[in-house]
Amino acid sequence: MAGKKIRVLCVDDSALIRDLMSEIINSHDDMEVVAVAPDPLVARDLIKRHDPDVLTLDVEMPRMDGLDFLERLMRLRPMPVLMVSSLTQAGSEVTLRALELGAVDFLQKPALGIRSGMIEYSELIAEKIRAAARSRPRRIQAGERDAPKPLKAVMVSSEKLVILGASTGGPEAIRQVLEPLPANCPAILIAQHMPGGFTHSFALRLDKLCRITVKEAEDGERVLPGHAYIAPGDRHLNLVRSGANYVVRLNDGPPVNRHRPSVDVLFHSAAAQAGRNAIGILLTGMGKDGAAGLLTMRRAGAVTLAQDEETSLVFGMPREAIAIEGATEVVALDQVAPRLMALAAASGRAQRV
Repeated sequence: MAGKKIRVLCVDDSALIRDLMSEIINSHDDMEVVAVAPDPLVARDLIKRHDPDVLTLDVEMPRMDGLDFLERLMRLRPMPVLMVSSLTQAGSEVTLRALELGAVDFLQKPALGIRSGMIEYSELIAEKIRAAARSRPRRIQAGERDAPKPLKAVMVSSEKLVILGASTGGPEAIRQVLEPLPANCPAILIAQHMPGGFTHSFALRLDKLCRITVKEAEDGERVLPGHAYIAPGDRHLNLVRSGANYVVRLNDGPPVNRHRPSVDVLFHSAAAQAGRNAIGILLTGMGKDGAAGLLTMRRAGAVTLAQDEETSLVFGMPREAIAIEGATEVVALDQVAPRLMALAAASGRAQRV
């Protein structure tokens, strides 16, 4: 509704963080902090009283930690939650677990210079809150996880590649795409908007769940079938050719669409190097990164898929791609893995004829 402010409840045991979040959020005309809480038990009553649109939630807190509270909240009263996390190995693993439990996104606390660092994040915090307010959180039942049915192995072309991009909502969407894939699936290159320090934990988590090998991409390594390569946080991922092989190239170039890694950077390189041998996939996310690149891939002969609105946590990036006709197909999330395997199998049959 025009003119209606996004109502935010901030939960953090640090008074400094509560004050900074209030200062930052209230500085934007379209949002306001309606209450703050030092722990989840206080927050529980404030949620009932204020009915906020978005909750920002610290991970480590006294009396009840953020994960326990999040799990109960998403089971009993689903709402958009933005996790506030410290950049540590343990913190990144907990944050990824929070995304699995239903959190929309996370915000990384600065390691040093808390006040100046948080103020620098002002626009990012506002963007994440806006995206969270537009998201579609769903009720999570106790012990529930969307474990997709495993797909059967089929003969696929060794030339075929899957090029995938995502942002807000992406970690869980990517899991749902990769988990059912057979061990002989085409190689997959992934650009997920995620800061440095989180992508390694993300890759390890997926590798434990999937039949394919999932790893953080390394510069110069050969791209192999049955492997998924995730762009390291803060580095662009490019596909290049070296003789008959595809190879990973990483670089520290400037952000594109304010992101590094950028989905557009990966998609444009795939269009140039793989052409019609690539399958482009753009999943949930805020903004427009990847839309122009997906169109470039389509023009280079690739089949390009965009996630549909109904199953996207945030329908920003897919919407932009569809609007400029960058997607040859619009598919629900649970159909992405079967569709990419069908396309890879079709190309395999074509190459054997």
